[in-house]
Amino acid sequence: MKELTKLLDRIIQRNDINLRELEHNISPFVYKLVPPDQLVKFYAFYGVTPHHPLDFVFRHSSLAGSYFLGKVSTRNSILYKSDIRGDELKKKGDVFNFQKFKIPIARDERIEIEDSFLIKTLVHNFSHDPETLENFFIRNTVSTHYANIHGSPIDGSFLEPFATVDLTTMNDCVVGAYSYIQAGEVDHLNVDPGTVWVRSPGEFNFLYQHPRDRLKKYISFDPERLPQGLLIDFGEDRKEDFERVFDVVKLEPSVSVPTSTSLDRYAVIKPKTRLGENVLVSQRAYLENSWLGKGTNAQEHCYIINSRLEGFNVTAHGATIIDADLEKNIFVGFNSFLQGRADSRLLIGEESVVMPHTIIDIEEPLAIPPGHLVWGLINNSDDLKQNSMAIGDFSKIDGGMVQGNLSFEGGGASFITAFRDRIHHILEANGAFFDGTNTPGHAQKNQNIATNTIQPYTEGELEGVFPTIIIQP
Repeated sequence: MKELTKLLDRIIQRNDINLRELEHNISPFVYKLVPPDQLVKFYAFYGVTPHHPLDFVFRHSSLAGSYFLGKVSTRNSILYKSDIRGDELKKKGDVFNFQKFKIPIARDERIEIEDSFLIKTLVHNFSHDPETLENFFIRNTVSTHYANIHGSPIDGSFLEPFATVDLTTMNDCVVGAYSYIQAGEVDHLNVDPGTVWVRSPGEFNFLYQHPRDRLKKYISFDPERLPQGLLIDFGEDRKEDFERVFDVVKLEPSVSVPTSTSLDRYAVIKPKTRLGENVLVSQRAYLENSWLGKGTNAQEHCYIINSRLEGFNVTAHGATIIDADLEKNIFVGFNSFLQGRADSRLLIGEESVVMPHTIIDIEEPLAIPPGHLVWGLINNSDDLKQNSMAIGDFSKIDGGMVQGNLSFEGGGASFITAFRDRIHHILEANGAFFDGTNTPGHAQKNQNIATNTIQPYTEGELEGVFPTIIIQP
């Protein structure tokens, strides 16, 4: 395992160099996060489908338990149980619209991961940086448990557990635990844990800060310690259910799956679950005793338990929904954690938006009225009043507003329009509107993905490192 140790040392050193201006040393946070024997224990696997170009290049990397789809390359990197999903990469001949520019795509886009360490991280979407449209890169970066890198080229950054970087080009930044950043382009920032920041320069700036003392119950991350908190424990308690789906070569669905619906072979489906038409269930999703109506999706690392989603509901990457009833057309953002109780259910009215990285954890019944925007940390009805607003009222904001821990500047109408357009795009891309002929999406195209496995060296100096592998049509 000598070479693997050298590789980890190299990655940490390169990240420390990038973060030297922030005086942030990641070594105490990283070295003990993954036991070395785990990097030998698990195979990696990749998807084969005619709907996405097949082109994988793996060089001097450890890929234990990780999944790859589309055009992906890794070099001098360690990926542990991460999902590198290239099913939305741009293709040669596409045109990317940016401000007044219409930029033609000269070659198929590729995800390129170099000198990086990704732990249980999702990489998805495509580069939104007009300067690097054909290269979705992740370089000199360390990303920890359940982080999301979504449409965001990143260089020299450190993502703590449950952090999300979304549609943002990031250089030399630290993103604290449970922080969400969608800000266009950022450099040399140290983002506090529990920050939710959505910015469109010249249009709006949404900035919320989770109360640190209350957030620690759900997630905390300190030097020389593994991530801790309810969010970590929740996933660990269900780890054995996933071991079965990864250990079995062929696994038949345990529920009825409509012909227009995609149920990933590496999802966990427990009894009393119903899937409607045009539903997408991604790998590492977990469903139990739940109803997913037409056009609904459950993306990677989602948990939906004892809940009913009426239809056209977006459950974004990493979101959890427990003992809840969601009416139609509801968006639940990245890594949100919504927990009712069997005798105190959570009800969310139609056309509502739950912002990314929102926590709703209640002991008494709670109803969110239709058409509301919800954010923050909510344990009761008083918290809900402080951390929500009717979408119609939010749209009328012109100039700014401060409410509790939220500071908003700019036009509320622009903010709401941007979110509504984004939600419609997600539903369309996932195949929610498929009518049997028109607008097929992931729910239809991902149904028959074949998966192949690859293995690392199991002993010697290269133990845990995968051979150089090139896989092409």
